[in-house]
Amino acid sequence: MNFTQDDADKLLKIIKARRDVRGNRFIPKPIENEKLQMILEAGISAPSVGYSQPWKFVVITDTNIKNELAQNFEQENAKAKEIFQTRELYKNLKLEGIKEAPINIAVLYEPTEQEVLGMTSMKKMGEYSVVCAVQNMWLMARALNIGIGWVSILDEKKVLESLQTKRDTQLIAYLCVGYVDKFYEESELKTLGWKSKKLLEESVVYQTSSTLG
Repeated sequence: MNFTQDDADKLLKIIKARRDVRGNRFIPKPIENEKLQMILEAGISAPSVGYSQPWKFVVITDTNIKNELAQNFEQENAKAKEIFQTRELYKNLKLEGIKEAPINIAVLYEPTEQEVLGMTSMKKMGEYSVVCAVQNMWLMARALNIGIGWVSILDEKKVLESLQTKRDTQLIAYLCVGYVDKFYEESELKTLGWKSKKLLEESVVYQTSSTLG
């Protein structure tokens, strides 16, 4: 299968338009099942070390579970406020949308007891594979004009207890998923001045062979 320059341009446009969505942007519009399936299909189409496919996706709509996890966030965020107490902006940030988003998805890493091709030296490659799945989901959602917010201010152990997961399971991402009233033109934290964007030339180093005299 060959793609065109137009396809590549559209893909880059989608990548650049991806945003981390907060709870104040979600609207009460249900996600069509076929679109949810496309997002999940994008997730399982990610690359994985040794073709291990070590991911599990828990789709959450249960209000009780969402309330329990929202309380988990509040407890952890209280600790974070202490850490960032010198930055006035932090206490005014809306950092999650657990209750507001119609769907939450917990993205899990389920390790295996067997040796995995490609993980004999770099043990974290399984977890990195699941992160690739998250990025795929995020981009597909954006292409469908659906927002995703990644909530990381959570006690992982308590989340796994709430979801009654298997032993040794790890939480890689907790995603809030839903339609939004708008997508920001730029990253919200960049717009608010939390941190400036890192330029391409600051991020890339070229290792070239030297010419011997």
